[in-house]
Amino acid sequence: MTLILRHTDILRADAQVHLTRATLTAQRPRSLHQHDFFELFWVQNGTIRHHLPQGTETLAEGTIVFLSPGQSHALQGRGEHALVVSLCLHPGLIAALAGRHPSLSGHLFWTQTGLARHHRDMRELAVLNHAAVQLERSRCDTIAAEAFLLPLCAELTGETYPQGAPDWLIRACRTAQDPTVFREGAAGLVALTGKAHPHVSRSMRKFFGLTPSDYINRIRMQHAARALTTDADPISQIAADCGIPNMSHFHKLFRAAYGDTPLQYRQKLQRQVVQPS
Repeated sequence: MTLILRHTDILRADAQVHLTRATLTAQRPRSLHQHDFFELFWVQNGTIRHHLPQGTETLAEGTIVFLSPGQSHALQGRGEHALVVSLCLHPGLIAALAGRHPSLSGHLFWTQTGLARHHRDMRELAVLNHAAVQLERSRCDTIAAEAFLLPLCAELTGETYPQGAPDWLIRACRTAQDPTVFREGAAGLVALTGKAHPHVSRSMRKFFGLTPSDYINRIRMQHAARALTTDADPISQIAADCGIPNMSHFHKLFRAAYGDTPLQYRQKLQRQVVQPS
C-alpha cells in the first residue's frame, strides 16, 4: 500500500507552506510515497539518489525539483552530509498562482509530467537559501509563500533552453549571464564547461544553432541594451563592461542586434519613456 502524505497533517490551519530541512540517510527506501500537496525541494549539500517509478536518478548539490500531487518518489542520501530543503505547498496556493499567471503553464509544477528539475549555481543557491530563511521567519501565510515563490518562478520560467541539451551546457549558458563570464567572451563560456572548445562548439551548434561567440555576443548586447536605457554611463564604458573595448566592433554588433546605433537606441528609448510623443 502506497503511503500518501497529506497537507492537512503537515500545514498549520493558517499556513500555506511548511519548510523542512533534513539530512538523508544512505538507507534505501522501502517504498515510494505520494502526497496530495505540491512539493518543492532542493539539494542543499552533498548528493542524493531520487527514486521514481521509472528508475533512479542522481541529484547533485544545487538541483531543485518541482513535484505535483500524485507523483510517487523517495529520497536517499549518498555519502555523508546529504542535506535537502523541502517545502510542502498548499494545493490552493499553487492553483491560485496558475490562475493569475498563465505564463507559468508548461513550466515547473505545471509541466505535463508534473515533475521538473532545474539547477542553481553557488550564488543562486545562496540567494535561494536566504529567501528560505526569510520564509521560515514569516507567518508562512499566502503573502509570505508568494513572496518566496514568485521571484523563483519568474527567474526559472525565463530560462528557455533547447530540449535535449546536456546539463553541463545548460549550466554553462546560465552562468554565462554573469558579467564576469561574458566579459571573457567565448573563452569564458568554454572554460565553464571544462570541455574542449571544439566539443563545446559542436554542441552549441547542435542544440542552439549558434557558435559560442554568437551566444556570448547576444548576451553582451542584451546587457548593453539594458544599460543604455537605465544608466547614464558613457557608451564607451558600457562597451568595456561588456568586454568589447573596440568601439567599432561594439557598434557593429549592437546595430546587427537592434537595428540602431547605441546612441540612437539610448535616445529613442529614454525619450519615449520619459517624454512620450
